Amino acid sequence: MADVRNGPIGVFDSGVGGLTILKELLRELPDERFIYYGDTGNCPYGVRPVAEIQELSRNAARFLLDRGAKIIVVACNTASVSALANLRETFATPFVGVVPAIKPAAALTHSGHVGIAATEASAHGDYLRQLIADHASGVAVHAVGCPRLVLLAEMGILDGPEAETAIRDYVDPMLAVGIDVLVLGCTHFPAMRDAFVRVVGPEVSVIDSGAAIARQTRRVLAQRGWLSGEGSVASEPRVLTRADSLWCSGDTDQFARVAEAILGMPVAVRGAPEMVSPTSRA
Repeated sequence: MADVRNGPIGVFDSGVGGLTILKELLRELPDERFIYYGDTGNCPYGVRPVAEIQELSRNAARFLLDRGAKIIVVACNTASVSALANLRETFATPFVGVVPAIKPAAALTHSGHVGIAATEASAHGDYLRQLIADHASGVAVHAVGCPRLVLLAEMGILDGPEAETAIRDYVDPMLAVGIDVLVLGCTHFPAMRDAFVRVVGPEVSVIDSGAAIARQTRRVLAQRGWLSGEGSVASEPRVLTRADSLWCSGDTDQFARVAEAILGMPVAVRGAPEMVSPTSRA
C-alpha cells in the first residue's frame, strides 16, 4: 500500500485565483508535491446557483482524488461558502476551505468599519453573515460582490488603469462610509493587491487569508502524520517542478500566461478535457 505521505496536496479553484493560495502553500510546505486544478471552462462560480457550484466542486475534487491527492485545499471562496460542507459529506478526504479574514479585520479596525471585496455568492451568503456574527460583533462590515474583477483577473489584467477603474467602482462606496480595513475575500484578488492598495490609499489596511490557509493545511497534515519530508518552511515560495502539475478545463495558453504572472515562475499547464459542465447546463 502506498504511503499517504507521498501523495500530492490537491488544490482547486474556479480559475486562476487559487494560485495565490498555491503560492503560499509552496512557501509553507516546500517539501510537498502539488496538483492544481483551475476550472476555467466553468468560471466564474460566484454567479451560479448553489447546486451548480456544488456539482462543479465535486467534479474538481474527484479529478484531484483520481490523481492521488491526500488532502484538498478548496482555494475558492465561492466553493468554500457553497460547497465545502457538501464535499466533506461526500468524500472521506480532508478538505481545507478558504475563510475570509473577518476576525483579524475586526481586530485591526479603528473606525469600526470593515470592507470585504468578494464574489456575489460570498458577499450575500449565510456563511459570511455567520462569520460576521461570530467574529465581528460591534463592527460594521460592508461586503460587495465584484464579479468584474474576477473576469479581469482571469484575463490577466492584474494591474494598471483598467484594473484600478474597476476596483474603484466597487470600493468607493465602502471608502465613503469610512472603512479602514479591506478584506480581499476572493482568492483572485490578492493577485491584484498592488492596484487595490493604490485605490484605497495608505489609511486603509488591505488583508487576505492566504498565509493562514497554508498554515491550516500544515496543521491538518501534521495532525494525521501526513507531512512529507522534513516539513520545513521556506522564506520564499519554491519553484514548481515536474513532480507538481497544473491543470485547467479551459484555454491552457491563457491559463499559463496568467499563472506565470501570479506565481512569478515558469509553468507548464495541462488540459483536462474529461471534466464536464454541470448536468443543468448539459
